Amino acid sequence: MLANVFETGNKVARRFLETPHLFYNDTIHYAETFTWLAAIHFSDLVKDEELFSKLKERFELLFNSEKHFLPAKNHVDFNMFGSLPLELYRLSGEERYCELGLPYADTQWELPKDPTPEQRAFAEQGLTWQTRLWMDDMYMITSVQSAAWNTTGDRKYIDRAAHEMVYYLDQLQRPNGLFYHAPDAPFLWGRANGWMAAGMADLLKNLPEDNVNYSRIMKGYILMIESLKEFQGDDGMWKQLIDHGDCWNETSSTAMFVYAMMVGVKKAWLPADDYSAAIENAWDGLVSYINNNGDITEVCTGTPKADNKEFYYQRPRISGDYHGQAPLLWCVNECL
Repeated sequence: MLANVFETGNKVARRFLETPHLFYNDTIHYAETFTWLAAIHFSDLVKDEELFSKLKERFELLFNSEKHFLPAKNHVDFNMFGSLPLELYRLSGEERYCELGLPYADTQWELPKDPTPEQRAFAEQGLTWQTRLWMDDMYMITSVQSAAWNTTGDRKYIDRAAHEMVYYLDQLQRPNGLFYHAPDAPFLWGRANGWMAAGMADLLKNLPEDNVNYSRIMKGYILMIESLKEFQGDDGMWKQLIDHGDCWNETSSTAMFVYAMMVGVKKAWLPADDYSAAIENAWDGLVSYINNNGDITEVCTGTPKADNKEFYYQRPRISGDYHGQAPLLWCVNECL
C-alpha cells in the first residue's frame, strides 16, 4: 500500500480549484485539461460530491462568459480538450457535454477544407491529418478518441487510435524501447517519453484485445517499461534526460512513468514481483517533492525540441505546473 495516497489526491485536486486557467494561444491549455479531468476522476472515485460540483461549476463558465476560451478543433493539442466534456457527460448524463465534446474527436479525422499534401497523405493511410510525429500526440490523440469510444461504443474511435499508435511506434521507437524527443532532437527527454508511456497504458486499458494492433502496442509498451526500469534512480526518480545520470530529477516524467507501471501491474501485464518496489520507491520520491500548497516542484517547463543537450539541462524548473499536477493525480487515481 502506497503512503498518503488519498491525502495527496485530495490536496492536489482541491489545489486545482484555487489555480487560474493556463492558456495556450488564448485558449485552455491541454495540461490544464488533463489536470481538470484527473481531478474529476478523483472526485468520482472517492465519491466526493462537493468536489465534483465545484469542478463542474468551473466548467460551466465555458458555456457562458468564458466560451471564448474553448480550444479550436484544428490541432492535436486542441482537439484533446474533448476528453473533458465527454467525461462530464459520462458522469452527469447531461447531453450538452456530449454535444460539445464529441466533435473534437470527430474533426480529428475529418480533413480541413484546404488540407496540405502532407495532411492528405496521412488521411489516405487512415491516420489523423493532425499527425506530426511528436511523442505528446500519443497521449493527446489517445485521450479524446478513447473518451469518444467509451461514450458512444463506436469501435471506429478506439480502432483508429490504435492504428495511429502503431504508426508512431514503427516510426519512432528506439531499439532500447525509448524515444528521442524528435528525429532531429536525439535526446531521451523525460516528458516526451512520459506522454508515450502513459498513452500506451491508457490505450491498452481501453482497447479490445481482438483489435488487430493490440499485440503490437503491448509489445512496444513492455519494451519501453522494461527499459525505463533500468534507468530509475535509487531515489525512485527519473532524470530530465533519462540516460544522463548527472541531469536533474524531473517530476512530471517520473509521475508519468510510474503511472504506466501502475497500470501494467494492476492489469497483470507486468509481474508485480518485479515492479512493486520500483513503484513504491517512485511514489515516495514524488511525494517528497510536493510542497505545503499541494504543488509538485521540479517540473520542467514546456519545452520545444532542440539538438543541443545543454538546452535540456538548462530548462526552467517550476512548481505547481499542470504538466506535473495531472500525472500525479493519475497515479493517485490508479491506486484508489
